[in-house]
Amino acid sequence: MPKVLIADALSPRAAEILTARGIEVDFLPGLPAAELKECIGSYEGLAVRSATKVTKGLLAHAEKLRVIGRAGIGVDNIDVDAATQRGIVVMNTPYGNSITAAEHTIAMLFALCRQIPAADRSTQAGKWEKSRFMGVELSGKTLGVIGCGNVGAAVAERALGLRMKVIAYDPFSVVRARPRSRRREGGAQGALHQGRFHHFAHPADRGDPESDRSPRVRLDEARRAARQLRARRSRRRGGPRRRPRQRSGRRCRD
Repeated sequence: MPKVLIADALSPRAAEILTARGIEVDFLPGLPAAELKECIGSYEGLAVRSATKVTKGLLAHAEKLRVIGRAGIGVDNIDVDAATQRGIVVMNTPYGNSITAAEHTIAMLFALCRQIPAADRSTQAGKWEKSRFMGVELSGKTLGVIGCGNVGAAVAERALGLRMKVIAYDPFSVVRARPRSRRREGGAQGALHQGRFHHFAHPADRGDPESDRSPRVRLDEARRAARQLRARRSRRRGGPRRRPRQRSGRRCRD
């Protein structure tokens, strides 16, 4: 009977599904790295979320391991190259929370253009500064989507529903077949220069065939008054984890 180790906190339903299919399951979330190395050699499957780091060193102890399942979108906590060299299949759930991430992005977009966090702090302080927090309308504004994968495409769909203009760019794939009304494809520079708002949904470790300049340099070239949103899951392997953030520049006329 094949054995699977669930190394991170998952719904009990996950173990039930595997057990019903004749798989022996051990639920051991939060194991220290040293203990995980000692026991991983007994399992054919490993299920993780983002807490467990599946490194090359860990895989060296996984003699029987055949598959790693990531319950989430990104696989930045898994050394995919090392797993591939050992013939281990790495799977994820790319659509798992794409809608959630897209809706969260739209929520941040509203909060950003209406200055809700600052207005909330002002109101909590007993002030009523109506003229200070006028904000801007989203309707008719241009959203530049840098990275039009599952999350980026879902953000574009919702932005179109708000009657925004969308310029979508993805350096590694043709923009998905989606409703194309009021949306057009453009290069990275076009999305950065023309967008009043920017959404970044690209992995940090991907290059850009259109330019050999770094994403940070290109971002500095963007329209100075643009608002920028980042709500991506992946990051550069080995680099610091970045939380979704919102950044606003100088205001400009509508």
